[in-house]
Amino acid sequence: MSTFGDDLIRSLEEAVAHARGKGPAVVHASVTPREVRKQAHLTQAQMAPLMGMSLSGYRKWEQGKRRVSGPAETLLRVIAREPEAVKRALLTDRA
Repeated sequence: MSTFGDDLIRSLEEAVAHARGKGPAVVHASVTPREVRKQAHLTQAQMAPLMGMSLSGYRKWEQGKRRVSGPAETLLRVIAREPEAVKRALLTDRA
């Protein structure tokens, strides 16, 4: 069988194990953009560039019009724990 086929079978086996409550899957508690922002003492206008998005796009998250997922959710977790490190990393002067 091809490597792709082996990977597909392994993925399906992991999905079944997860559905049965077994296996290595990690489930994180959801994060709320507004709570993370307030905890970091940031305005929406300050938070949007940290997330790499427009202010209007960020506001849609807080209003519940858009869902946060994937890498953005991970970045929110990092901001919640280390807001100053994220600011230093992402808001440096670009000369």
